[in-house]
Amino acid sequence: MITAALVAAAATLATPVAGVLGHRRLRQATGTRLMRIETPNGIDEQGYVRIGGIDHWISVRGEDRDNPVILEIHGGPGASNAIYGPRTRTWEKHFTVVRWDMRGTGKTLRRSGAGHQGELSFARLYEDAVEVTHHVRARLGVDRVVLVANSFGSAFGLRLARQYPDLYSAYVGTDQNIHDAGRDDAAHRALLTRLHALGKRKELAVVEQMGADGQAWTAEQHAAYAKIAATSDPLTFSTMKSVVMKSLWFSPLHSLGELGALGKGMKLSGQILPATAGFDDWADGTTFDLPFFIFQGDQDVLTPTDRAKRFFDDVRAPLKDFALIEGAGHFASFRHPEQFLHLMLTKVRPLVANQPQPAAK
Repeated sequence: MITAALVAAAATLATPVAGVLGHRRLRQATGTRLMRIETPNGIDEQGYVRIGGIDHWISVRGEDRDNPVILEIHGGPGASNAIYGPRTRTWEKHFTVVRWDMRGTGKTLRRSGAGHQGELSFARLYEDAVEVTHHVRARLGVDRVVLVANSFGSAFGLRLARQYPDLYSAYVGTDQNIHDAGRDDAAHRALLTRLHALGKRKELAVVEQMGADGQAWTAEQHAAYAKIAATSDPLTFSTMKSVVMKSLWFSPLHSLGELGALGKGMKLSGQILPATAGFDDWADGTTFDLPFFIFQGDQDVLTPTDRAKRFFDDVRAPLKDFALIEGAGHFASFRHPEQFLHLMLTKVRPLVANQPQPAAK
């Protein structure tokens, strides 16, 4: 999962100097041209919808309204997926992609301000997700949507898929975050080993002082841990620089002010994390009454691949599949969007493209 510190750094990728803003505008213009949808049956809508008492920003984009609908649940908490539009443009040839800035995130946060977000809790955001799902079904006239959840968003995704199989035609988790109430400390031990090998004494002391039990950490400690884990892993750090930061800086959908709101949203939404550290996905249930997929980076150290695979092995579902995205750590679907699309086209779309899609009631 991304941390507030990382996204705040990305939002201020470079102090504007001569030529920097001009280059940004050129790249934004290129992104705008790339993202144009001009097909006769296409859809390109961005705007605000009243959800749970506040206005939420929702984007609906695709080249053919008859394609299956994807509803994304972004990570963080507070890390909008809207910045990745140009990188995932090809997805919209085969799916209608719905992106939503959660309460406390990005454009939703900027719309009404930090003091008017209402309750920021896992339970409140979960209810928002259910309401957004119903809105999307009604707006697009479909009975079910494909639920695609990444990173911290997959904590919502598992629970949505388990509780509402009638609303979703399939579940796809990527950067799949599996909670086990702190039983497995392998990732913590691996981080200590990595920091020791790198000679990062200051970071090593911070992580050692925290201890392995995330249930005892503050929101600030959760953010610090994730920052250290990400920046000490070469592949994750490279992805942060080449994918996340550049996507932020050059996003054609975001003004400079909105980039600042993304960083603020990460910090604001971090308050959700301590209450989720005790979640136990095995105890909550491994039976899902819908097709179940995990597409994970083969080298993910933030949401460890081996833990996701152990959970997957215990899942009972009408159909399930696990696949690795090669050469990827965290942010796997955005580092290698074509690999992710190939998995969606070969494993998921054949199951959902021909399902009856009656108008939602």
